[in-house]
Amino acid sequence: MAISLLSLPLRYFLEVARTGSVNQAAQRLHVAASAVSRQLGKLEDSLGVVLFERQARGMTLTEAGTRLLAHASAHDAQALELVEQLQDLSTQGALRVRLACTEGFAAAFMPLVMAGFRQAHPQVQLQLQVAVPQEVSALVLRGEADLALKYSTAPEKGLQVLHSAIAPIYAVMPAQHPLARQRSVSVADVVRYPLLLGAANTTGRQLFDLSCAVQGLRYVPAVESNFSSALLPLLSGQDVLLASYLTAARWVEAGLLAARPFDEAQLQQRRLQVLAAEGRSQSTLVRQFTQALVVAIEEYGKRKVGRRRKAAAAPATVF
Repeated sequence: MAISLLSLPLRYFLEVARTGSVNQAAQRLHVAASAVSRQLGKLEDSLGVVLFERQARGMTLTEAGTRLLAHASAHDAQALELVEQLQDLSTQGALRVRLACTEGFAAAFMPLVMAGFRQAHPQVQLQLQVAVPQEVSALVLRGEADLALKYSTAPEKGLQVLHSAIAPIYAVMPAQHPLARQRSVSVADVVRYPLLLGAANTTGRQLFDLSCAVQGLRYVPAVESNFSSALLPLLSGQDVLLASYLTAARWVEAGLLAARPFDEAQLQQRRLQVLAAEGRSQSTLVRQFTQALVVAIEEYGKRKVGRRRKAAAAPATVF
C-alpha cells in the first residue's frame, strides 16, 4: 500500500479532485463516502473557502480548489519521491524506470528500446503502461510514470518536453493503390476512398477532422478502432489508413505498402514527444533511458530518410 505524507483532508481532497466524485474517491481510498465528505467539509471550514461545486453529475473544482489542487499535487509527487528514496535506502534500492506510451508505440518501437536497455542494464526493472494520450500525460503528472512517449499538438501544463520531433500524418495504402502514384495527397483525395481511422480522441484523427471541417469535406469511416494495431492487417484494395510513418515503416520498406504525406498544413502540426513532469528530479537510470529513447528516435529518423530521400527529400526529424 502506498504511503502518503499528506494530511488526511488533503489526501481525500486530491482523490475527489481527480475522480470528480465523492463515491469514486471513497472506493479508491477504501473508506465510507461519509468520511470523505466530512474531511472535505473540515478542510473547507479551516480554509474559509469553497473548494467544490456540488452538482448532480459530480464535483467540480472552484477557482480556489483548482489552485489547491496544483499545490497539493506537486507536494504529493515530491512526497512520493521522498518515500521511494527512503524505501530504496533501506532495501538497497529497486532500480526502476516507469514508462507510459500510447498504444501505437507499444506494439514494436518501445519494446525494441526496452530490450536494448535491458541488455545494457540487466539490473533494471522496467514498467510500461499503455493508455490513451490524455491518460499517458496524467500518469506522468500523478507521478505514476517517469517518462511518456506520445504524439502531441500543443504544450501541456505541468509537463516538460525532453525531446521533440515532427511527426506528420501520412496516408498509408497498399502499394498498388491509385494514390500511390502521387508524391503527396490531399484530404480531398483520400476521402474518396474507404478510410481506416483511429478513435476520435487521437491526435491524428483530430487533425484530419479539422482539415475536413476547414474544407467542408465529409466522410464515413469504413473501419474505426481505438486499437491502431488492428487496422494495418485490415488494409487492402483501395483502403487508406491514417497513421504515422513509424507505424507502417516495416511494410513500406518491404514494398507492401506506400505512405504519402498530406499537402494540408493541419496534418503537419503533430509532434512526437518524450515527456516528463516539470520540476521532478530524475534518477540516473531514468536519464539514461531518456537518452536511449532519444537515440532510437533519431536513428530511426535517419534510416527512414535514407529510404525516402530520392523520392521526397524529407527532413531528418519527420516520423
